[in-house]
Amino acid sequence: MNIENYINQIVKNAKAASRIIASANTATKNAALNYIAEGIISSAAMLKSENEKDITAAQKAGLSDAIIDRLLLTDSRIKGMADGVRQIIGLSDPVGQLISGHTRPNGLQIQKVRVPIGVIVIIYESRPNVTADAAALCLKAGNAVILRGGKESIHSNIAINKILTSALEKAGLDNRCIQLVEIIEREAIDYLLKADQYVDVVIPRGGEALIRTVVEKSTIPVIKHYKGVCHTYVDEFANLKMAEEICFNAKVQRPATCNAMETMLVHEKVAPIFLPSIANKLQDAKVEIRCCSKTCNILGRGEPCVRPKQATEDDFYNEYLDLILNIKVVNSLDDAIAHMAKYGSNHSDAIVTDNVANALRFTKEVDSAAVYVNASTRFTDGYEFGMGAEIGISTDKLHARGPMGLEELTSYKFVVFGNGQVRK
Repeated sequence: MNIENYINQIVKNAKAASRIIASANTATKNAALNYIAEGIISSAAMLKSENEKDITAAQKAGLSDAIIDRLLLTDSRIKGMADGVRQIIGLSDPVGQLISGHTRPNGLQIQKVRVPIGVIVIIYESRPNVTADAAALCLKAGNAVILRGGKESIHSNIAINKILTSALEKAGLDNRCIQLVEIIEREAIDYLLKADQYVDVVIPRGGEALIRTVVEKSTIPVIKHYKGVCHTYVDEFANLKMAEEICFNAKVQRPATCNAMETMLVHEKVAPIFLPSIANKLQDAKVEIRCCSKTCNILGRGEPCVRPKQATEDDFYNEYLDLILNIKVVNSLDDAIAHMAKYGSNHSDAIVTDNVANALRFTKEVDSAAVYVNASTRFTDGYEFGMGAEIGISTDKLHARGPMGLEELTSYKFVVFGNGQVRK
């Protein structure tokens, strides 16, 4: 196969299809989405069978348990995919929405209206549910999308794409609106990233190495987040029972996600009480603890004794995506905010406190896409925010920030109505 010709055909098809889907009405797009949701449920057995091929290959390749968990399609996750698509059906169609409007003194009526971006390339790793999520969101927002998943989920992705293509055809839409790159050669990505004549934006989802590679090679604008180094700060005024539940959830519930906590900061006044309890609970969940010297001293005195590793400077920059957690004792809220500013990735950070002033100051001064008071960072997610399945979490500040739902997949244009005005 000539990979360059293969990709050229895909991007040309996407450009042609983008003009069609941009003008599709809401009812037609929702019909396609309903067919997608129905197809996912009715094809559950097929999806699990194809997914098993990816799981087996991942196990043979020695991938970590956390990565294999990201790959796995269970009955509940398949249902979750379908539910995410159905939620998008219920959301308002952003295309054509009036953002603002005003009339000039000369009588010109100027409107700012939402429009599709055009052609979007999504490059992602591991989780096959991204295939359905990304396709459904782009479809509802009137965009053509080109999907390029990781080789570790190729069988699952091809199976899901068959459902997507069938749904488009049933709804009477051009099946080129959603296309999957079905080859695993990395060279395909290189050609995609140079197709600026046809593609409007690239959105990478995955590890930092993937995202940096995309940014370095792309001649197309990229919406990105390099990594999710998320923090939870347990304040001196925290409800410690609540703090324990929040921190445990943020690290353990799904550690391989970008919104999982990577560093827990604890105020020195509550550390002697809080740390032994949470550390034992984390250790029972097989979490490897890496900590500052103060934390090590506190945990070393406890019974049963927790023996954590000493954290290095580099550890605090790491996105582990695994059952590994940094712990640091800080002297104040100032120290916690300064630590997040130095080591964080502006993704999601939380404070646990009953002090309103500290909570408000935290939300004002922590410059992250999502800041939390008394809640787990695991909620940074389009579905959890009520936006429907998301396309990703952006830590950029231009165009989109945080969970990227339907509105973030649109641009806008100005529509001007006159009655013969000419400029003097």
